[in-house]
Amino acid sequence: MADSQRTSEPLNFVHQDEIWKAHIKAEKDSAKVWPSKWGFLTEVYKEHERESVKLKEKSRVEPPRHHASRPLTPPEKQEQVGPSPPVPQTTQGFIGWRSAHPHLQLEKYGMVHHGRRSFLKELDWPLNACI
Repeated sequence: MADSQRTSEPLNFVHQDEIWKAHIKAEKDSAKVWPSKWGFLTEVYKEHERESVKLKEKSRVEPPRHHASRPLTPPEKQEQVGPSPPVPQTTQGFIGWRSAHPHLQLEKYGMVHHGRRSFLKELDWPLNACI
């Protein structure tokens, strides 16, 4: 690639052809020698394929019932989404406008009650230790 961009030096086409012939000869020679050096890999691969086909045939069993797909939920039992309230006119009213309505709140199942914990109290350190 870099040789084709050089325009100051003339190309020696005969030399390039000889290099190409040497590459082709090396490819052909290595293709002849490959079965004697690496031919055992083909047998190992064929054995592996046969074993994997046997294992696939053995493993073809029915999945347990708890892995089967569930039937679709009928539309009348699905969660119903009501219409949204009108969009407020101001940006101040836009903040939290949907959560102001009880039927649109995210906490459907009640407030989350986790106790507040302090890392310092867990380590029995004084509260002003990290100031």
